[in-house]
Amino acid sequence: MIKIHTLGYPRIGLQRELKFALERHWRGETSEAQLEDTATELRARHWQQQAHAGLDYVTVGDFAFYDHIANHIQLFGCEPARFGFDGSESPLARYFTLARGVANEVANETHEHSEGCCGGQHGGKPALEMTKWFDTNYHYLVPEFERTTSFTLASDRLLAEVAQAQALGHQAKAVLVGPLSFLWLGKSKEDGFDKLDLLDTLLPAYVQLLVQLKAAGVEWVQIDEPILGLDLPGAWLLAFERAYHTLATAGLPLLLATYFSPLEGQLSVACKLPVAGLHVDGVRAVHELQSVADWLPDNKVLSVGIVDGRNIWRTDLDRALACLKPLALRRRGELWIAPSCSLLHVPLALRDDAAIDFELRSWLAGAQEKLDELRILRSALVEGEGSVYLELCASRAAVEARANSPRVRNRAVQERVRTLNADADRRPSPFAARQAAQQARFNLPLYPTTTIGSFPQTAAIRAARAAFKRGALPEADYEAAMRSEIEQAVREQELLDIDVLVHGEAERNDMVEYFGEQLDGFAFSANGWVQSYGSRCVKPPVLFGDVSRPAAMTVAWTAHAQGLTSRPVKGMLTGPVTILQWSFVRDDQPRSETALQIALAIRDEVCDLEAAGIGIIQIDEPAIREGLPLRRAAWRDYLAWAARAFRISASGIKDTTQLHTHMCYSEFNDILPEIAAMDADVITIETSRSDMELLRGFGDFAYPNGIGPGVYDIHSPRVPSVDDVARLMRKAAEVIPAGNLWVNPDCGLKTRAWPETRAALRNMVEAAKVLRSEALQDRAA
Repeated sequence: MIKIHTLGYPRIGLQRELKFALERHWRGETSEAQLEDTATELRARHWQQQAHAGLDYVTVGDFAFYDHIANHIQLFGCEPARFGFDGSESPLARYFTLARGVANEVANETHEHSEGCCGGQHGGKPALEMTKWFDTNYHYLVPEFERTTSFTLASDRLLAEVAQAQALGHQAKAVLVGPLSFLWLGKSKEDGFDKLDLLDTLLPAYVQLLVQLKAAGVEWVQIDEPILGLDLPGAWLLAFERAYHTLATAGLPLLLATYFSPLEGQLSVACKLPVAGLHVDGVRAVHELQSVADWLPDNKVLSVGIVDGRNIWRTDLDRALACLKPLALRRRGELWIAPSCSLLHVPLALRDDAAIDFELRSWLAGAQEKLDELRILRSALVEGEGSVYLELCASRAAVEARANSPRVRNRAVQERVRTLNADADRRPSPFAARQAAQQARFNLPLYPTTTIGSFPQTAAIRAARAAFKRGALPEADYEAAMRSEIEQAVREQELLDIDVLVHGEAERNDMVEYFGEQLDGFAFSANGWVQSYGSRCVKPPVLFGDVSRPAAMTVAWTAHAQGLTSRPVKGMLTGPVTILQWSFVRDDQPRSETALQIALAIRDEVCDLEAAGIGIIQIDEPAIREGLPLRRAAWRDYLAWAARAFRISASGIKDTTQLHTHMCYSEFNDILPEIAAMDADVITIETSRSDMELLRGFGDFAYPNGIGPGVYDIHSPRVPSVDDVARLMRKAAEVIPAGNLWVNPDCGLKTRAWPETRAALRNMVEAAKVLRSEALQDRAA
């Protein structure tokens, strides 16, 4: 028997209905009940799409208002005690407090992103730390674990969703993050405490939940353990057998799901666990399929993720069938077909996206189209290829057209890459010499202040951009409006007494999309949105061909800002690895080659900025770590080409031009040598949610260059006090020389309001002045 299913589905809706519903609720415009109504409607719509495609089960439990790991924190009753919840709050209000922190008086001034639902009764506690979900651009909220952490099942929401699906006539397959992955993805908040020690107290809550799901009529539970694709310590690997023997006592069939990486040495362990089925990633681990089929007993279901859940290229159905046919013939047990991972990471639909031309659109597949591909594959296997002859012909035609399209290759770009000089990735002088030359040029004070790049994207900015895009606002009027916004950002920063300014990025819709729109080799959809976290949605570019820069992209805007002030203004660019990671990237050549093409395009922009008199240039690389292969053995190769691509983008400038980079929401301590090898003059990183924990590794490594640890969390409406910022910077000065420290927020400010932005930056600048005064007193003493 062959069945089809999906591990998860996009949550946000084709028109980002969830995003806008969340933001209305956070502004206090709608009630919890109204927000729940939107969620109910979206789930019903998405289950119907799965049923219409012929899936044997609809997936229940993959929906989240903010993040599915946050769902599990509430599901298992382990909200950190530091939030001080007293039971008077609704579960949804607590949920958003975990995710976004708590508004204070300044932040609660009415604004589209204010936290109107949470109040200030919890004393302004910071939100949970947020980091990347494996090697994706999705973010999850990090659970916090202590010795005293306990688990109490709170399953009402999940059971209600199961009941909703059943009432609509669907066969529900529930999905959970497995207990080992849930603990692994959390963070121990006590020195010397091993979070694995909590497993025995967590497992009873899982068993209780499985018993409840069985009683509710659920026939299968998909239990995700993506950490089986990582290099696990022995104790964690051994814990799997104990954990799954305990879960088996619930008597409910479990489909153990792994994805994003091959199982390698853990393959036999996964196949032998007491579960009813195993899902494997047939895209990233296609070479393991035969081994899995050999090791997995015939009484277990084998689920093969043969459709790419991470990218939008149409599946080569002939190639997929070539992989599936031997499995279908050899196995006596059930074969299930699925996407490689949750479809959360791709747009909901692309077949009718009018912004993409017909030829390119024929090469692509969103979530709905990928469900259709599952249906075609099952029909070909069960009823014969003749039953889907036309669909297979269309697939072959699309694959062949893409392979032979002249749009994909550019000989000039390929020749430039081929003839690149060996020293193209080297600055003229080492950092110490550059630092002295730059200080002589800019004469910046101790603890110089700056921001990461963007300022609030107000309703007026978005309205002007929308009017310009639909042709209702002439280009000259749009540019005048953006210049006015840039001038306001400059004046605001001068009034706040910030040392190094930015132009505010009013003209930019997104830090990757903005550049992709101006580079050859990219295309854009109208509704190709994916969720990054909460209400934050991105529309990744489609990187389909060789990349080049036809004209300058940022020079005019940045030069305009510099002409308004005597203070230095940073030129703001997105780096080659981040553009690569945050795009839907072509899969017909190595990613390293594509990254190098992007690096050369950014290099041209860097040189033009310097020629225009811009003395400080920031090349953001927040995605450098998320590109790491999940297996450590492959790190060296990736880090070598990624760091080289960054250096090539940045190395065409003089010693007196200061190069910054920015990274956020990742752990960096295990790749610090490679980050140092990027050789930026200043790196700014997110550290506020971790209370500067991330910085300690930089100190232990003796990171040689300048560093700006983020002093407040821009994703929370909470405004830091002067003492908050000063305390964090004193902590930073314990591990990094004060002469190398910068003071800045942890990320861009586009999602914030001006009142809270002014208040936070005012306190940040005042804290820097306090620190300078303390340093002078120390010297005098």
